[in-house]
Amino acid sequence: MPSKSVTVGSAVGLHARPAAIISEAAGDLGSEVTINGVDASSALLIMTLGAACGDTVEVAGEVAEHVDAIAALVEQDLDA
Repeated sequence: MPSKSVTVGSAVGLHARPAAIISEAAGDLGSEVTINGVDASSALLIMTLGAACGDTVEVAGEVAEHVDAIAALVEQDLDA
């Protein structure tokens, strides 16, 4: 299973808005992607991670391109 360690880029961490953007993108992929073991298509589960800006998280999934897409979102400041 492909995986990638990335640094959270959003100033507010993986909170409401960034989690919603990431979960929507993950839900549209058609394959399972996880962030630190939780389903990336669930904004609520992403928020339960408590990941802050600068924290490192592990993005994993069945398809390498999908892992890269979600990892790229995690690294961006989605609350800007």
